[in-house]
Amino acid sequence: MERQMTETRTQIRTYVDSHPGVHFNGLVRSLDLAPGQVQHHVRRLVEAEAVVREEFYGRTHYYSPGLTEWERATVALYHRGTAREVLEALLEDEEARPAALAEDLDVARSTLEWHVGHLEAEGVVEKRRDIRNRVTLVLDRPAATAALLSRLDADAVAAMERNADAAGTGEAPVDAD
Repeated sequence: MERQMTETRTQIRTYVDSHPGVHFNGLVRSLDLAPGQVQHHVRRLVEAEAVVREEFYGRTHYYSPGLTEWERATVALYHRGTAREVLEALLEDEEARPAALAEDLDVARSTLEWHVGHLEAEGVVEKRRDIRNRVTLVLDRPAATAALLSRLDADAVAAMERNADAAGTGEAPVDAD
């Protein structure tokens, strides 16, 4: 029984390591475990400091202990569609005016501002004002943001490759989030 519990914890920790910022339901769904089982093992992993549990804007996320607070916040926000699109646009174009970005993303300006407000509060995006008080959005740490997000993409690709390998061996695949 203890061995099975250890294997389950290892499975959860491995998944969290390769899917930083995963939600509780993502663990349940992807690992095909009962919610109570995941809750029990995640609690133990958090107590052992093998997994970090953190809430960002009403959602609980799980991370490997090696990520900084800024990285955890950035990953959590990246898991949200509009925030992810904002980050990707700023990585590509380096800067954007809010009205143009809202139009490009096909979202209301208020929706954009809500997401930008969270990105700004976490030190991911900065609003710069020119002498006429016009706002331009830029990444606060462009190189660090690009490196972090490319690591996330690499992790997702690696997870998909593991799934393809598992499909060939008859093992259960693990979904990428």
